[in-house]
Amino acid sequence: MTTATATATAAPARTHCPYCALQCGMALTPTPGTALPVDVAPRDFPTNRGGLCRKGWTSAAVLNAPDRLTTPLLRGPDGALHPATWDAALDAVATGIARVQGAHGRDAVAVFGGGGLTNEKAYALGKFARTVLRTANIDYNGRFCMASAAAAANRAFGMDRGLPFPLADLAGAEAVLLLGSNVAETMPPSVQHLAGVRSRGGLVVVDPRRSATAALTGEAEPRADVAPGAGPVGEQGVHLQPVPGTDLVVLLALLHVVVAEGLVDEEYVAARTTGFDAVRRSVAAWWPERAETVCGVPAERLRHVARLLAAASPVRGGAGAYVLTGRGVEQSAQGTATVTAAIDLALALGLPGRAGSGYGAVTGQGNGQGGREHGQKADQLPGYRKIDDPAARAHVAAVWGVDPATLPGPGMPAVELLRSLAPDRREVSPGPGSAGIRGGKSLLDVGQEKVRPRALLVHGSNVVVSAPNADRVVDGLRALDLLVVCDVVPSETALLADVVLPVTQWAEEEGTMTSLEGRVIRRRRAVDPPGEARSELWVLAELARRLGSDVAFPTDPAVVFDELARASAGGVADYAGLSHARLDADEAARGPGLFWPVPAAGHPGTPRAFLDRFATPDGRARAVAVDHVGPSDDVRPDAPVYLVTGRVLGHYQSGAQTRRVPELDRAAPAPFVELHPLLGERLGVGDGDRVRLTSARGYVEADARWTDRVRPDTVFMPFHWGGVGSVNRVTTDATDPVSGMPEFKVCAVDVAIVRDRQEVLA
Repeated sequence: MTTATATATAAPARTHCPYCALQCGMALTPTPGTALPVDVAPRDFPTNRGGLCRKGWTSAAVLNAPDRLTTPLLRGPDGALHPATWDAALDAVATGIARVQGAHGRDAVAVFGGGGLTNEKAYALGKFARTVLRTANIDYNGRFCMASAAAAANRAFGMDRGLPFPLADLAGAEAVLLLGSNVAETMPPSVQHLAGVRSRGGLVVVDPRRSATAALTGEAEPRADVAPGAGPVGEQGVHLQPVPGTDLVVLLALLHVVVAEGLVDEEYVAARTTGFDAVRRSVAAWWPERAETVCGVPAERLRHVARLLAAASPVRGGAGAYVLTGRGVEQSAQGTATVTAAIDLALALGLPGRAGSGYGAVTGQGNGQGGREHGQKADQLPGYRKIDDPAARAHVAAVWGVDPATLPGPGMPAVELLRSLAPDRREVSPGPGSAGIRGGKSLLDVGQEKVRPRALLVHGSNVVVSAPNADRVVDGLRALDLLVVCDVVPSETALLADVVLPVTQWAEEEGTMTSLEGRVIRRRRAVDPPGEARSELWVLAELARRLGSDVAFPTDPAVVFDELARASAGGVADYAGLSHARLDADEAARGPGLFWPVPAAGHPGTPRAFLDRFATPDGRARAVAVDHVGPSDDVRPDAPVYLVTGRVLGHYQSGAQTRRVPELDRAAPAPFVELHPLLGERLGVGDGDRVRLTSARGYVEADARWTDRVRPDTVFMPFHWGGVGSVNRVTTDATDPVSGMPEFKVCAVDVAIVRDRQEVLA
């Protein structure tokens, strides 16, 4: 908690936390002359209800991090970064872009965005890429976060809004199935919304680790009223602990039980879905005993959970049920299929589009929802419009004042884009079955030639730590003719750049964010930025001018938002009825909040989507049959142990912010490897020993921690650090064929004790 006690010199700014998509409400009071620039206090906002996690309480420390970027940096002839004027830095960027595009074409300049940018900045970045650079190659780190859930939801419902209902609705549920999300550590204030379902014994957590969230089921005190063979079931719920990479099998088995035991809401399926007959036939192959041999979850335990969910469903008189997915099941080469099976299960039980029940994806990054709606994704224009749709191109081009024919087509998704940075490669987009894009094709048309990007602009992302197969990414970044990074601290990626531009952050800027529930909220300025830090809106406007563009780039966030609203009008993510003024007025009047779509100024917003119809042409949800394939990098003699990755309570994403907060750094100062004592005994690795994990892509080192929270065939490592302790050096960049999401969450490694210790951090 901040300790500043100076008398406030300004009214508190009502804003939101800079971290996850929960977007907890907070008030910031400037505290000039004290150790921290603002005092942080929680607000009674619907997602956090007056609570903050440790990261939120300490967020003021990021504003004046000791190495905060306050002046532009240029790499000199000596190979080092040196302070420069804004004119010199922006001239260097503009000259470099012009040189690269003149020699290699427009697509030789690429843009990589971030899920933490405000809606205004995300929109302006996409507009800059398409109208000034006129490059197809823009994507963002949300491809690492929500891509599989988005692909599955768009296919099933015609719309991707992480939670198509307010988070508070979970409180009334009788059952919640939570797959691959450790909310107790990643967004602790959200746990209060699970209190009701826990009191009813209905929380089901699917995770190969006994995480802090799995512990909420209370399985340490098993109930006696459970069928023999089901294993311990806690007073507050059930923890299913499958073999890594087999979550899809768990879902197929649950669907099998629902179908075989006559638990399907047949009236709902007939009236509100199409395609369920194919699903019904496909899950016949996944009876629980067969599923147990693959996923390791006892058959009776699977039956118990299926019956629990069915009993909670409206058709059986239950109080309601929810199926929720997170990165643990989505960051997979079969992530879209896994989310699709979760949606199929929800449809079978008649949950989506009913108040008090539903399916949703738990968005991770602060603006992971809004960031993907308005132009950062390789194949999208603002409003969640498809970039290859002629009508969408015409509408957005009219708002931008350009000829639709000048807008580029779809570009490469994030992993493919980062792969393409490697030198001396001129590729043809892979077709079905090609290596790395298993079973599908890239977002580019098969056979379309693409040129290796020679310049990359990075905004709000630390790909050196956060991207899979990270050593290959570093090689690609070093091979570029020009790397430009906009950031608030010298991240591992910024330290490789030719030009580093210091930009404003959360408490220093105005704008909007969109929470995990589709609620559009206001970010408000509390303090001035330090030194020469400038808004990215200003940076993009200055670069556009230097590059000779006559497209307007306003720098007032309220004006940018008004343009965003016009560009989104009529799209799936329709913000046409919103403005900063309306959001401010709703908050001042203690209104209910505004959830998109909001198609007109008088529209109340859509807190609960799909109540009348789904966003498909015929209004019905699409059930899609899927099947299990397994991890792309499965265990084998030279790599016999599964590696799973995730977060810890004190850190966020690549750690670029939280590792600079002393309190958080002291709590978790270095990476570690969790392994079961049985595995440790078998491998001769003791608690506290240094271990090396080696995959087909490289190795990583950290200290071992014995724990029974992880399966004996699995090790766990968090991903918040760089250097030799950066776990994404060994993760695979194999991708989902539909979404392009990489398979972060499971790969095969060899585990060995290390005698020659190296420094863990870069």
